[in-house]
This record gives sequence, structure tokens and C-alpha cells, in this order.
Amino acid sequence: MSAWLPVAPCTPQACARHTGAVRSPLPALLRLLAGCAWTLLGVACAPPVRLLPAPARGWLVRRWARGVPRAFGVRVTVRVHPYAPGSGGELVVANHISWLDIPLVASVLPGRMLAKSEVGRWPLLGRLAGLGSTLFIDRDRLRALPGAVDTVAAALRAGSRVVAFPEGSTWCGRGSGGVFRPAVFQAAIDAEVSVRPVRITYGTAGAVAFVGDDPLAASLWRVVRAAGLTAEVHVLAPIPAGARAFVPASGEPGRRTLARAARAAVVGTDLTATARAAADQTAVASDSANRPAASVHHWARSSPAAASSSRTSS
Repeated sequence: MSAWLPVAPCTPQACARHTGAVRSPLPALLRLLAGCAWTLLGVACAPPVRLLPAPARGWLVRRWARGVPRAFGVRVTVRVHPYAPGSGGELVVANHISWLDIPLVASVLPGRMLAKSEVGRWPLLGRLAGLGSTLFIDRDRLRALPGAVDTVAAALRAGSRVVAFPEGSTWCGRGSGGVFRPAVFQAAIDAEVSVRPVRITYGTAGAVAFVGDDPLAASLWRVVRAAGLTAEVHVLAPIPAGARAFVPASGEPGRRTLARAARAAVVGTDLTATARAAADQTAVASDSANRPAASVHHWARSSPAAASSSRTSS
């Protein structure tokens, strides 16, 4: 059992199955080669890109991240709730279904990913994560938890955007998913930054699910073989971490209430009345500051985006 979250009940045998249209082996192989080549390009270009000014670096990261799902053959739709971004840090939290959740979020809100330490030892992807200033944490030792929270809070205070998957593991996407663990939300409260929920959904959850002990190679092949895969990234209204609306009368820690509010936004269930009011106030201010603004963007042609990993970030 992880100190951050128990393992998800999803398994490759029960969850990672595709029942729709499939590509023939040759087109699927070409998709696989294209996706791997684009990923390798990111690894090769990461060191010089880190030397660029922040605006140019962010633009290149977003362009590269958009290309990853496209190369694997998934069409992506992005919906962004308009808001006026602040100058400080921001905690971005999302549900976790796929190993491609990471480039999907990075294509819209690039930031420092929060990942378990094992990711840093993965071949190729671990190096890419390290070059991307990923914050690695030890999820297997409860004693390391306070230090991890302090590390995230320090990054947020320094003005970084930190991206986390608070479920702690990937879930197949067919149910409501896992509970959002509150630890990372304590970092947002300590740093006094807002929380930006992101909802990720896939048209065919079984094809993209990367859960349990599913081998990465098997997941890659399942994705490129599945035809007509789609993904949607919905960037929701920010939740102010320090809002009084999130301090419960029961005396429950504010981080737990904030975690529940963020999860409710991500899974599309109703927030509590106070949390809804706080979110609505933020949305009104954001709409006024940003009008007119396009809220839906379609990333052209048959683009790519999906797969799933129980060994990704948490």
C-alpha cells in the first residue's frame, strides 16, 4: 500500500480492452514509429530548450506535447474556462487514466510534474521527465510525506506551476475514479496559490487504460491499433486555496475540503454550496477579465492522445 494512495483495483485483464474499430498492423506500426520518434525528438531537444526564455520555452513545450497524442493517432479536443492567469504559482490537478495524460495537460498548462521516484529510472521517459524539472517524490515511505509537501510548496511559492495527479495511480476511466489524496493540496494552502482542476476523458476508455501491471509496450500497441480514439481536456475554473468557503464548520482540515472540491469539479459532480459559490465568484471575475475568449479548440486532423499508466505521477 502506498503512503499516498492504495493501488487502484483496475487491471489490464478487466479494464484495458478495445472493442471498436481497429487499424491494420502496418498503419498501426507507422503510428507507433511516429509517436516514438516524436518522443525521442523531445528528449534530444530538451537540453537546449531549457536555456531559452520562459515564454519561448513554454510555447515549444506546448507544441511538442500536442504532437505526442497526434503522433499516436488520437484526436484531441481542449476546452478552457477563460480566466486571468496570475503571476505566481499554481497547482494543477487532474484525474489519471493514461500515460498520455501528462502530454495532454502539458499541451495546455505546462508545468513541473509531480511524479513518483520510480519514473525517474524509466528508460527514455525518465530522462525526459528529469529534463522537464519533474518533482520526484518517494511515495513508499510515509515519513517522506511532509518533506514532499514542503518541496511542492516551495516550488509553488517560487512561481512554478506544479501538475499533480492526486488519485495516486491510474484508473480505467469507466467509473468515478479514485479519491483525491489531500497532501498535495496542503502545499497549495501553505503557498497560498489557487488550484486549477483539469478533467481528462477518453472516447474509448478501454483502449487507453494503462493500469495495474500492464506492460508499456502492450499499451502502446493497443493505442495505435485502436482507430478513432478521441480525448478531451477540460480546464476548469480555478479554486482559491485560501478562500474562507473552504474552511469547514466541522473543523475538518481545509486540505481535505479543498481536495473534495477539486475532485468534484474533475468528475463533474456537484460541489458543496460554499465551494460552488467560491468557484462561481472566481469564474465571474475570470470571464470579465478575459472576454472575448475562445473556450474550445480542436486540434486538427486525426490527432493522438491516449493510453494509461499505474506507474505515472501522483
